[in-house]
Amino acid sequence: MKKGISMKMGVSGLLTVLMVMSVFLAACGNKGAEDQGSQTYDPNSKLELTWLNVLHTASPPTDTIKNKIEKYTNSKITFNWVPDASKEERITTALASGELADIVTLTMMTNSSVRSSLKSGLFWDVGKYLDDYDNLKKIPPEVRNAASIEGVLYGVPFQKNLARAGLVIRKDWLDRLGLKVPTTLDELYEVARAFTEDDPDGNGKKDTTGFGDRSDLRYSSFKTLSSYFGTPNGWKVDENGKFTPEFDTPQYLETLKYSNKLYKNGYVSKDFAVTAKTDQQQQFAQGKTGIYTGMVDITNLRNLSQGLQKGLELVPVNKISNGDGKYHIWSEGSGVGGLLAFPKSEVKSEAELKRLLQFVNDLIDEEVFMDMTGGIKGTHYDIDNEGAFRIINTDLWQADVQPFASSRPSEVTYTLKDANPEKELANQLIKENNDFAVLDPTVPLDSVTANEKGTELEKIITDATFKFIMGETDEAGFKAAVENWKNSGGSQIITEYEEAYKKSKK
Repeated sequence: MKKGISMKMGVSGLLTVLMVMSVFLAACGNKGAEDQGSQTYDPNSKLELTWLNVLHTASPPTDTIKNKIEKYTNSKITFNWVPDASKEERITTALASGELADIVTLTMMTNSSVRSSLKSGLFWDVGKYLDDYDNLKKIPPEVRNAASIEGVLYGVPFQKNLARAGLVIRKDWLDRLGLKVPTTLDELYEVARAFTEDDPDGNGKKDTTGFGDRSDLRYSSFKTLSSYFGTPNGWKVDENGKFTPEFDTPQYLETLKYSNKLYKNGYVSKDFAVTAKTDQQQQFAQGKTGIYTGMVDITNLRNLSQGLQKGLELVPVNKISNGDGKYHIWSEGSGVGGLLAFPKSEVKSEAELKRLLQFVNDLIDEEVFMDMTGGIKGTHYDIDNEGAFRIINTDLWQADVQPFASSRPSEVTYTLKDANPEKELANQLIKENNDFAVLDPTVPLDSVTANEKGTELEKIITDATFKFIMGETDEAGFKAAVENWKNSGGSQIITEYEEAYKKSKK
């Protein structure tokens, strides 16, 4: 029967059937492509993900907190930890090779390789998705803007305090030498001198140094001292929209001379140019140095010094002027600590992206925030009757919890009162920094030349700065390096930032 009917269709009927079938198949194909890009997702589905993350401690964490995070977020996480000391090389290599993960922690937002990779379309634009999540939608517009490149947001911003920089000084050493907490650069210099020459630990030996430091101009003492001198943060822009790099200002030169004087007299560690952050911390914890740059690390410094320093007293300091009574401190990315980015090579559909965004959103929930900050209540930390937070097992906390603290998508959503008066004071001073934080005007802007050559050109200035500090070049030599920077592409970067700034004001 069916055969007879088909025979009676004739050629025209057959063509009609074939046309209908072709339209149906095309529709199916289009639907498949559409599903690939915009299919719905189940926020409660089991998620398996990989995370290329930065490690700020000597060793990766145990699985104790990882297991809690996985249970809360219904996920299975495979971490690829990159040591902070080698993150620039490792991350840029991963970007170049395409050997990435579902989530990539990108903290070097001024790195030209990172910015080029973001602009190339390697990562998803997440801007239009954030408002679909209860925690992510609370990210302020100014933070989203600061984390964007030409208006495109290539990842979830790490929310940080606006400016965390400041000093940690040995208060017991100040007291022993009859010195007050410094408030000016001259007073700070005298403290560095006394901590080096006047036997602050009272052991009868000349075995201490004022400043401990490390091979990172941004997070070493230099950037903070530069702020105290009133140097612009990265770039200066005047009322006419003219841009000047920080290292081409009188204030930067004054910082160079001040730092050179510290180095020449032995008031800063002689090996600072080859010292890693963890070694800088150990030097302070062991009583070899008395001034540390980074108020945010005050608890870690105390923990590291347990059993090594008797009578240790620390004081955080955030207000040092150049003598005029005015305060300045550089802002780290205008409150943005980087991005949690999602490479399209690993995250192939919108549905996958949305599930990962749900995971990041869940990390901001208070329960996970406390897991990543304190660990397990009663095991790692406790809350006293006055509502103050206290670590109760430092060794266990360092092994299980500490590496996760720097992985929190937000450090500002919840506020904990610290039981340690030193840390609580540091927290209050970090908030106070908002009143005189100096922002980098280029954070939301873009320069093609900076993306392509910025890191390479930066080395010209970094090398010249180190050489000046260590007395291997003079003012003329440094200015020659600045001209070299301009002639090698820096002048073009200036022009491009000025054009981008002008465009952003329209």
